[in-house]
Amino acid sequence: MPLLDGSVLARDGAFADPDKPGDWDDRGMTRSDGYLLDNRQNEAGQRFDAFAALFDPTTFRHIEALGIGPGWRCWEVGAGGTSVVSWLAETVGPSGKVVATDIDTSRIAAVAGSPLEVRVHDVGAEEPPGEGFDLVHARLVLVHVPDRARALHSMIQSLRPGGWLLVEDADPALQSLPCPDEYGPEQQLANRLRQGFRTLLAERGADLSYGRKVPRLLREAGLSGVEADAFFPVASPACTTLEAATVRQIRDRLVTAGLATDEDIDRHLANVESGAMDLATAPMISAWGRKA
Repeated sequence: MPLLDGSVLARDGAFADPDKPGDWDDRGMTRSDGYLLDNRQNEAGQRFDAFAALFDPTTFRHIEALGIGPGWRCWEVGAGGTSVVSWLAETVGPSGKVVATDIDTSRIAAVAGSPLEVRVHDVGAEEPPGEGFDLVHARLVLVHVPDRARALHSMIQSLRPGGWLLVEDADPALQSLPCPDEYGPEQQLANRLRQGFRTLLAERGADLSYGRKVPRLLREAGLSGVEADAFFPVASPACTTLEAATVRQIRDRLVTAGLATDEDIDRHLANVESGAMDLATAPMISAWGRKA
């Protein structure tokens, strides 16, 4: 997804270098080997595992409350990892259908097979991969999509009448500190590095207050029965895993931008891996509504 500075942002905040050979395909889009948060890197697997541990229980609870069952047709937008799509496929069964899309499908391709179909797809730039879906779900996706309005319209367009849209997105501006209890130099350093990460995201088009807007946007789009809640994980082992993996992947960008030194990052990683820090991640706001 091309952004303001000519770089490219992946679904979870990844960047590609437009001058690096191999980053661009014949449509002017990028391939996953150009991303800073490359889905093929070991740290990417750690990040997806952390997201699953942190957020899958919330996601599954919401989808179950919407009434999912055998035979449902579902579109998982920006799937990334395998946990949600595998759960959806098992839940809808052989009589159902799950279409999993992402601009980099390297992590989900291995689980493709009836009823799960995997497609390379950019929700902010391409037409939906089908229509008549009972459920469309996106988690931690739209906050990073430059054309969020088009993406949301596409998702709603693909629903059948009476189908459900569930959008779960972060709101880093609502709570941007990995250490809300900033009682020492270790916590101060963690918060400074996280601010650097937020700066990189904002410079590349991410809307760091998008999560709070989603309920209103669903209502304005004509969905009925719109509701929302939020989940804010604090002091989970998965928060520690996520922090370490993310910092390792963005360290070069932080240093190049003058937002941190290598010494800062090494010290922070040692602090994180000591297990003595109470780390948090941004609140995830879940909002859902039904197509009239």
